[in-house]
Amino acid sequence: MAQGEFTKLTFLENIESPEDLKKLSRSDLEKLAEEIRFTIVNVVSKTGGHLASSLGAVELGIALHYVFRTPDDKIIWDVGHQAYAHKLLTGRRQLFHTLRQYGGLSGFTRISESPYDAFSTGHSSTSISAGLGIACAKRLRKDPARVIAVIGDGSLTAGISYEGLNQAGGIHKDLIVILNDNDMSISPNVGALSSFLSRTFSARRLQDLRRDFGEFIKSLPKIGDDIYQLMKRTEESFKTFVTPGMLFEAFGFEYFGPINGHNLEHLIDILENIRDMHEPVLLHVSTKKGKGYTPAEDNPVYFHGCGSFDVETGSCLDIGKPTPSYTKVFGDTMVALGRRNPRIVAITAAMPEGTGLTRFGEVFPDRFFDVGIAEQHGVTFAAGMATEGLKPVVAIYSTFLQRAYDQIVHDVCIDRHPVVFAIDRGGIVGNDGPTHHGVFDLTYLRSLPNMVVMSPKDGHELQRMLVTAIAHNGPIALRYPRGEAVGKPPRKDADVTPLSIGKAEVLREGDDVLILAIGHMVQDARTAAEALASEGISATVVNARFVKPLDHKLIGTLAQRIGKVVTVEENVRQGGFGSAVLECLADAGICVTGVRMVGIPDTFVEHGAQKVLRAKYGVDSDGILRAVHELLCGNH
Repeated sequence: MAQGEFTKLTFLENIESPEDLKKLSRSDLEKLAEEIRFTIVNVVSKTGGHLASSLGAVELGIALHYVFRTPDDKIIWDVGHQAYAHKLLTGRRQLFHTLRQYGGLSGFTRISESPYDAFSTGHSSTSISAGLGIACAKRLRKDPARVIAVIGDGSLTAGISYEGLNQAGGIHKDLIVILNDNDMSISPNVGALSSFLSRTFSARRLQDLRRDFGEFIKSLPKIGDDIYQLMKRTEESFKTFVTPGMLFEAFGFEYFGPINGHNLEHLIDILENIRDMHEPVLLHVSTKKGKGYTPAEDNPVYFHGCGSFDVETGSCLDIGKPTPSYTKVFGDTMVALGRRNPRIVAITAAMPEGTGLTRFGEVFPDRFFDVGIAEQHGVTFAAGMATEGLKPVVAIYSTFLQRAYDQIVHDVCIDRHPVVFAIDRGGIVGNDGPTHHGVFDLTYLRSLPNMVVMSPKDGHELQRMLVTAIAHNGPIALRYPRGEAVGKPPRKDADVTPLSIGKAEVLREGDDVLILAIGHMVQDARTAAEALASEGISATVVNARFVKPLDHKLIGTLAQRIGKVVTVEENVRQGGFGSAVLECLADAGICVTGVRMVGIPDTFVEHGAQKVLRAKYGVDSDGILRAVHELLCGNH
């Protein structure tokens, strides 16, 4: 893509809805696709976002809105990070520059954002189940509109997608599933022949003829059904030979593909053919991540979810800083510990780069397991390994670990299997919004018997917690945020001493207020205490380290002496660290003169920069200051 090529968006600037799209000739659609790619690249270069996937789905988005009657016909984009072209075609062009910014457009599809967004997305592999639910509801209401679920090859590694396919094929509802295959090769794309066969097999006249002829053959006395089954097997064998559709045919779907997902003529032809088929249909399209923008084509992993970058070179514009991220500290420490302990194995769910485990996988390929987008399987898989004496470390983002909650309860905690959960992206994550913030983990983990839950104040303490976790003989979780590991730097050799489980540390002593903080919020608590000191207010600051078990003795003694308590966490207040402290005081029969809980209120946190969101919800040093002032002044 030549970035200086477009001085005017001739076609895109006239698209306010899919009705405008339908006014264009097919030849004009190719030029529209170029303009859409130009717009996506230029906006995402400033806002960051999921670039490569969206560039790969431009033609698919155009063809779907060109053929179907949206928003009456429903398109569900699995995950939603490939839906930027969809947003541009459905009335959001003029707001597209606000993508992923606070108060702007979501980076995913949102029912509340547009009638063209049929389902709110963010986590993968939900489109088939949601689409089938919508399709069944429409049939019950006698609504003839069509439902199209678009799912990527990566999302198809999750079990829920097969559960949806199984039910759809079993109840034979007319659902269209489009498999957007842009990376994993389910089978080789057999090119022009496959495209020709799919368009031919899906033609309505051939479908009608096949159905009528089949009914005629089955009606023949005695031999009809046998002949029909033989013919059916012969047809399926031929289609299986030239296409990879046997799996989907087994689920009861009519399979077509793979076809080139960037050939608009072919896409439109086959979509028009399958639009009128009233049975489960799966169309397999092959696309290229980053299509049309060379840096994204060459490095689709980085440009899957990227920050701001220079359009001409593709180079990241974020200024490199000497402080490592928590993710890097974790990854480097895993390699160091892996060299010393051959029982350590690492498990992730399709996120080796995001969780920092890429290097571990390179150094210890036989001890690294990427289970795909299958968090439930990954947790139970880890439990199985633990029964054989290994030390599995399961590294998953907080928001995605929610998907494996039952497995943590049932397969890990009941029998106290020594599985380590390294929970990245704990707390407010940023521009990806409510589906990606990790603000529930302290709550959903601390309620589990046998589970230990801890959170480090800096990179060095993360190392100590990982060493502690490896040595612990039971389920244990360490939760850390996205961003820089400020504070005491980690050791390169990871030669650190483990922590005593359930022991907190006093960082600062004072008599006016007790500030109990957990995780990276400890740094904010220290900052707040310094500001309070300048006002003549002395604060005791405690790094709790552990949410479970709490340091009951230390917390009780200090709370009883000081009387005024502020708890600080980047987690929902309901059931989190603050709740644990209140339970601790209640169990000990300790009455204090006042408590304030700094944390996320009972709401879903929208998208926006971390600093902006932390300020909005008061989970920063200013929020701690306000809580202390309210407490000391007696305001409610």
